[in-house]
Amino acid sequence: MVQGYQALADPTRLRILKLLEHSTHCVCEIQAGLRDIAPNLLSHHLRVLREAGLVHALRRGRWIDYSLNEATLKQLREAIPQPQAHSTLCTCEAL
Repeated sequence: MVQGYQALADPTRLRILKLLEHSTHCVCEIQAGLRDIAPNLLSHHLRVLREAGLVHALRRGRWIDYSLNEATLKQLREAIPQPQAHSTLCTCEAL
């Protein structure tokens, strides 16, 4: 979990995940969507996302296709506490 949240803490990695939100993309397509990121730096960010389990990487000949790992992302979302609809932090009436 910690590795996943650490990976999400970087704005570039969030941009990569946003690109993968609707479909699978090869590295060249991701690079085209992030022209301000050097190829070697993009490879580093993709490796961090892979190691954190946030993306799947599928080799296709010379290319690697990346897609979101929905199961891991769901686990991370569910680990964040959700506010209760009827809870209050302070009951000022009791004072």
